[in-house]
Amino acid sequence: MKKRCEWVPEGSYCTDYHDREWGVPAHDDRLLFEHLILDAFQAGLSWEIILRKRENFRKAFDGFDAGKVAAYDSDKVERLLQDAGIIRNRRKIEAAIQNSRTFLKVREEFGSFDAYIWGFVGGKIIQNNWKSLPDLPARSPESEAMSRDLKKRGFSFVGPTICYAFMQAAGLVNDHTTDCYRHKELS
Repeated sequence: MKKRCEWVPEGSYCTDYHDREWGVPAHDDRLLFEHLILDAFQAGLSWEIILRKRENFRKAFDGFDAGKVAAYDSDKVERLLQDAGIIRNRRKIEAAIQNSRTFLKVREEFGSFDAYIWGFVGGKIIQNNWKSLPDLPARSPESEAMSRDLKKRGFSFVGPTICYAFMQAAGLVNDHTTDCYRHKELS
């Protein structure tokens, strides 16, 4: 049996996500946008809830196509608020739409969102060597700088803790604990 990070309950939705995706460096703008939006929806909730609803989110948000999401209007917001397959929080839905518009501006300015976001870590994965779950921080100087800049550009639901969770999910940091088999694979 493979040793995993402590936060992964055996046999949960988190297992496959942990084993295949969490901490893997993402450079595809669509996937980075998905991570950013889902991490905002996760605020105040468990990651397992988001993973259970992830496919529903993908359908509801047009495969996380930022151009399509940016065009959503108030009628679409009302339809999303009726969609039991996602988190029906008006502020988070409206933030996702606003963030998609800002995401497109950043992509235009930097050539890609990937180029912009990886700049916060100098284009390289931060390799951490945490021994156990309590060692993992909830934020870092990089996530604080990312949060400040994203907010300055008009993003919302992007506090330093959400940004750090995004960095973990998108592989900007390797926060698998040293006893987890994925730590070495991603080092």
